[in-house]
Amino acid sequence: MAFDVARIRGLFPALGDGWIHFDGAAGMLVPEQVASAVSTAMRAPVSGPGGAFPASQRAESIVTAARRAVADLVGADPAAVVLGPSAPVMLRRLVDALAERWTIGDEVVVSRLDEQANLAPWQRAAKRVGAVVRWGEIDIETCELPAWQYEQLVSARTKAVAVTLASGSVGTRPDVPTIIEFAKRVGALVVVDATYAAPFLPLDINALGADVMVVSAQAWGGPSVGALVFRDPELIERIPSASLDPMARGAARLELGPHAYPLLAGLIASIDYLSGLDDAATGSRRERLVTSLGSAKSYHAGLLQQLSTELLSLRHIMVIGSAMRRIPALAFAVAGKKSPEVAEYLAKQGLCAFADDGTSGVFASLGVGEVGGAVRIGLAHYSNVFEINQLVRVLEELR
Repeated sequence: MAFDVARIRGLFPALGDGWIHFDGAAGMLVPEQVASAVSTAMRAPVSGPGGAFPASQRAESIVTAARRAVADLVGADPAAVVLGPSAPVMLRRLVDALAERWTIGDEVVVSRLDEQANLAPWQRAAKRVGAVVRWGEIDIETCELPAWQYEQLVSARTKAVAVTLASGSVGTRPDVPTIIEFAKRVGALVVVDATYAAPFLPLDINALGADVMVVSAQAWGGPSVGALVFRDPELIERIPSASLDPMARGAARLELGPHAYPLLAGLIASIDYLSGLDDAATGSRRERLVTSLGSAKSYHAGLLQQLSTELLSLRHIMVIGSAMRRIPALAFAVAGKKSPEVAEYLAKQGLCAFADDGTSGVFASLGVGEVGGAVRIGLAHYSNVFEINQLVRVLEELR
């Protein structure tokens, strides 16, 4: 495998701003090929689908190619790919459609590890119909999400189980296959948020066993486009339609057109970018994606290990969580300082990072707000050892 970070950094014009970017929680920077694809599509004549003229046919070909690209990313059938403006919007659309068939006393299971975007739609829908929300709790020491608890959390009334494939806050990768196994015993639908995992791990929805997978192109430097991917395309036909077109079939049943065609062109380019992370990858795009994301996984595991070890050696830094399996994201607190103060200090040193006050989400469950909040560090494909060393040096000087 050949993950050449110097070559990859050359694909990002925005790195010329001189800042060190640990702001991966908001999504990676945009590669040049993605920006070019969007601008080229905006200059081309593109109309609505359904016409016999080239501009209309171009629109149809872009949508078809976008579905195929997302399908290659997650190992799915292109017919099972639903496209839309963002992952949160798509998830809410799915949940609202599913909730039409819930009744009082039905149950949904969510987890404390998930981001708010993956929690709010389920909570709102449950409140609207009188369903019960049950929670998977996290280990406050390690930030693990124990899978064994799901055997008791699910029941005959469980309609859906929603869980993240990886936490964008603390990096934890829970044992999702075991959670899915418990959910399937009671016939519950399983929706997996792969937003933060997708840039760093090869995905295979069939091997995982999830019914629906949610991805967001912004996470890996793509445009503002989200997708719902179904393991079985026929499942879409069994869900109440959300489309404004009463004749909509297949994936279009959960899409509110028209599509933003230039952004879909950028989506395609962004997945092509992912497939080329390893410059030695060969074969079909699906095969290149598996190889490239496998290389990314190995490279970032090394970076994360170095960063974690260095931060743990600093007595005034408290790294939050120590899960065994992780994506390259972590959070820390600084003794005697509030997180906004730390993030502002980092910014003055040319480092981009987000502060979280610890009053919501996974940090609230951990009680992080009581120690002044946490600073979130999200590595990206272009992160390197020099940047890790700079972060550690700057934090070492913060007393």
